Amino acid sequence: MQPLRIALAQLAPELGQLDANLARHHELLVEARGAGAGLIVFPELGLTGYHLQDLAAEVAMTVDDPRLLALASETGGCSAVVSFVEESSDHRLFIAAALLEDGAVRHVQRKLYLPTYGLFDERRFFAAGDALRATPSRLGVGVGLAICEDFWHLGVPELLALDGAQVLVNVASSPGRDVAAVNAGGLGTAVSWRTLLRTYAQLTTSVVVFCNRVGVDESVSFWGGSMVLGPTGDVIVEAPLYEEAVVVADVELAS
Repeated sequence: MQPLRIALAQLAPELGQLDANLARHHELLVEARGAGAGLIVFPELGLTGYHLQDLAAEVAMTVDDPRLLALASETGGCSAVVSFVEESSDHRLFIAAALLEDGAVRHVQRKLYLPTYGLFDERRFFAAGDALRATPSRLGVGVGLAICEDFWHLGVPELLALDGAQVLVNVASSPGRDVAAVNAGGLGTAVSWRTLLRTYAQLTTSVVVFCNRVGVDESVSFWGGSMVLGPTGDVIVEAPLYEEAVVVADVELAS
């Protein structure tokens, strides 16, 4: 078994402020790496904010954008997962998550399932990804990336695990809903996510990493509650609700 320290950067990105969010990511990467973290995870669209709408094209980056590569340069000796608006070579826009390792962009996963219910209208502004693969990593195990809604489709964690992922990472911008007193956990969204994540950890015997944002975009509030779960479904660390925080978990990975 090999030890791994995972840092979850539960932050509140500034909507449309790419430069400010990049600076914050640089700062937290250096801080987490100095604390011995081997994997640092940021939330969905942490580099841009979520409710971008017509701002999406203005903050989009290609995978070889110098600003993204500069962020990757901070990952000497560690891995990081960051999320941004990706502009493809044919100028489509995707919600994407990238695994950055040892100064390079190792792997990019595009969001597959774009919600269009309730307050969500992602298909109006983004294209859906059409490929799903786990990737080898410097951690010595396979890593599978998924983005928020993707984990509400059973086939995603299943296929990532079958493709060799032993660490499943979900980055999210999940708004808080169902604050009814009937929820023992105090927030229905948090209870649902915890149940989902625990199930996937147990069914795939994987370490499951969930990093959700906080803050407010256009009157929509995001709840946080980021967590790391072990392969038995036990919660190793959990971040607070509605607060910015960097939390750390030490896990053992089977090599």
